[in-house]
Amino acid sequence: MSRIGKKPIKLPKGVEVKIENSQILVKGPKGELVLTTHPKISYRQEGDVIFVERVDDTRVAREQHGLRRTLLNNAIVGVSEGYKKTLEVVGVGYKVAVSGNTVELNVGYSHPVKMELPKEIKAEVDGNKLTLSGINKEMVGEYAAKIRRVRPPEPYKGKGIKYIDEQIRRKAGKTGKK
Repeated sequence: MSRIGKKPIKLPKGVEVKIENSQILVKGPKGELVLTTHPKISYRQEGDVIFVERVDDTRVAREQHGLRRTLLNNAIVGVSEGYKKTLEVVGVGYKVAVSGNTVELNVGYSHPVKMELPKEIKAEVDGNKLTLSGINKEMVGEYAAKIRRVRPPEPYKGKGIKYIDEQIRRKAGKTGKK
């Protein structure tokens, strides 16, 4: 049995979950999310605890068990607390700015790179740090990765866009002739 799948999910205060035929509606103080269900997985709610169980013991059901429990838990945490990813822009002359729903990156190209923010994600700039926040964990993480792909950090000087907690493995440069 899936170790993750058999853990019950405790609902925090202010979060409401409606389980319907093919979807789950999760409402909380930060917003609401809709998840699709899988036919091999059943959901049971007892008070403020949700149990995720398999319908049968097939391979597909075992694969989906932990996944569906994690997706539901991520939605519950998202509507109650939200998710944040912080990126740091490192390099001489590199900067980031947010205007409206557009992120503008000056990262060493001949032109500034402008990226449109999805309406579910909010961005804040503090110096050379860009903080993305939202209720959908997948969307926040994917958009942060998309921004990082514009100029990933390089191993010689460490210039580029990196996650705030990311460690860049540095390489030694060329040595002089002796």
